[in-house]
Amino acid sequence: MLTLHHLNDSRSQRIVWLLEELGAPYELKRYQRDATTRLAPPELEAVHPLGKSPVIVDGEVTIAESGAIVDYLIRRYGKGAMRPAEGGAEFEAYLEWLQYAEGSAMLPLMMNLYVSRLKQAGAPLQPRIDGEMARHLGHVDRALQGRAFFVGDSLTGADIQMSFVAEVAGSFGRLATYPNLAGWIGRMHARPAFQRSLEKGGAYRMA
Repeated sequence: MLTLHHLNDSRSQRIVWLLEELGAPYELKRYQRDATTRLAPPELEAVHPLGKSPVIVDGEVTIAESGAIVDYLIRRYGKGAMRPAEGGAEFEAYLEWLQYAEGSAMLPLMMNLYVSRLKQAGAPLQPRIDGEMARHLGHVDRALQGRAFFVGDSLTGADIQMSFVAEVAGSFGRLATYPNLAGWIGRMHARPAFQRSLEKGGAYRMA
């Protein structure tokens, strides 16, 4: 049985969503952050040395990176759905969005999260962080112009992976300037599978 090790208020929520979209059988093992430190519990280190979430265990396979998990689950359980056919431009765009979400887009958002906690001490860094967030969110918003999904005409792993970017941006109050991104994440959150993922994984906050 496929097991998802799921931490509240984390990137693993999108993996619950993906599994609900795929209709794949899975076991959800839940972990709670420390209420004071907001860190993951040490029990997760027994699953993977980094002690992070999401982590999936599927037989002899253990994977801890979100993008790799999305790719694996769609290849293993997607039955040809949720990814473009290999060999075309859409497939290459799909791969780029899978990598972009964590490779580029999340960096300024996470910097904003941590630097904001420094309050006045972090003020000198804030203009640069704001500029980088605007650069990336603007890029994503333009990519969604006139589109229902990031790639093609139906939901793919690119949408799953990019959802966390929009959610964190929304938690900072940054979506009002980016109507395409705001509309897209609203549609994603309205999907029945996403609603089921909240019932199973629990409501979550990003900041």
